[in-house]
Amino acid sequence: GSQHAIGLVVPGLNISYYDAEYWPYKIDSVHDEEILRFIESSLYLVPLGPRQSGFDVLADTNIDRENARALSEATVNCWNAILAQDVQAFGKYVRESYEAQIVMFPHMVNESVVKLIDKYRDSTLGWKLSGAGGGGYLILVNDKPVEDGFQIIVRREDLY
Repeated sequence: GSQHAIGLVVPGLNISYYDAEYWPYKIDSVHDEEILRFIESSLYLVPLGPRQSGFDVLADTNIDRENARALSEATVNCWNAILAQDVQAFGKYVRESYEAQIVMFPHMVNESVVKLIDKYRDSTLGWKLSGAGGGGYLILVNDKPVEDGFQIIVRREDLY
């Protein structure tokens, strides 16, 4: 969706607000260097394998108001944890957003993804998938380096 384009094009930390349209009606951005460094020091990516043949993330979806609300609340709480630079809360709410997404899109995970999450479950604060579960990365939140993980660099306003 549009969040992918926003993540690639709009610098800094961003939160988007939608009203039944593809493109958000509002994007709030944070460019505070301390917050951006907090994100960079807290996020680790671990590559997932390629999508399995026949992968269909939209099969058996459970999208309803209650499940969407759970994801929305986790997102707002995650945003606030980042702004407060609270890595424990950041990890908790990233994990809650993962859990909310899995309820709505149960095929985002497969046995290999569950095994990878289990590898990090006791040593990280939170996890989430990028790439809709088929390929992409396992995103981990932690307050210390993660085995086999690499850190991100947040795009800054002055680095176009």
